[in-house]
Amino acid sequence: MKPVPTVIVITGPTASGKSALAVDIASRLSTEIISADSRQIYQGIPIVTAMPTPEERATVPHHLVDMLPLDAYYSASLFETDALAIASRLLRERGVAVLCGGSMMYVDAFCNGIDPLPTVPETIRQTLTQEWTEKGDDWLRTELLRTDPAYYARVDLHNLKRVFHAVEISRTANAPYSSLCTGHVASRPFRILKISLSAPRELLFSRINARVDQMLALGLEEEARRVYPLRHLNSLNTVGLKEMFAMFDGLLKPAEAIERIKKNTRVYAKKQITWFRRDPSIIYKEITEPNLADSVINLYRGK
Repeated sequence: MKPVPTVIVITGPTASGKSALAVDIASRLSTEIISADSRQIYQGIPIVTAMPTPEERATVPHHLVDMLPLDAYYSASLFETDALAIASRLLRERGVAVLCGGSMMYVDAFCNGIDPLPTVPETIRQTLTQEWTEKGDDWLRTELLRTDPAYYARVDLHNLKRVFHAVEISRTANAPYSSLCTGHVASRPFRILKISLSAPRELLFSRINARVDQMLALGLEEEARRVYPLRHLNSLNTVGLKEMFAMFDGLLKPAEAIERIKKNTRVYAKKQITWFRRDPSIIYKEITEPNLADSVINLYRGK
């Protein structure tokens, strides 16, 4: 029996091997990969974002990677629109597509949809950006508390992109952002097979530490120095760069910055794991499982 049109979603915590597995699966199914990574979409920071290697991208076409300048605005809503358009084409042509990434909001947006929100006028976005630049992060958090105390109580206040987004939507709608979030799950005209990679914590943390060491060997510090003059941009508000910037500012010693990157990456991985646990549709696969790609392809084919 021919499989129904399917998007195979490969997700999981950072450093769990998502990219390599996605390339293996996509190449064997003669299809392409849609990236669900909120930082890999930007140009100029391939090391800190662990962007797919040139070899991986030569083996399998990747979409929504390395395509936007660092100062461009992008959101989960825009991702949903772009990713669905690419998936629709791939499903028509190939019958299957692979979506790969660990950005929780992007994966959710693709699989479940997000509430329709008003388009933010550029004047509001520019004004809010200027206020944030002049008044600082604490002011932005206070502005969210003023405009939407309900969302303030549950959002990760260290995720300033999310805080900014809630404030700009609240200003545009003249209503709290949380009041516009219904939690409605959209239906998709295709099957979604959602796989999350998992590993014992000790193994995962060891892989995270090794990845940070590898990034440093590949030139993470040099990459960070190139974008340091643009450090105010939201696209650069990410683990690996924030610690490097603090080192450049004299706030951290080099050894402290490296250990902070490893620690903050481990914290982020734990947040990802907690997020994925809330999703009953996920099928978990241990990264140590032999013939992992075969196992996922068999699930896709109903074997």
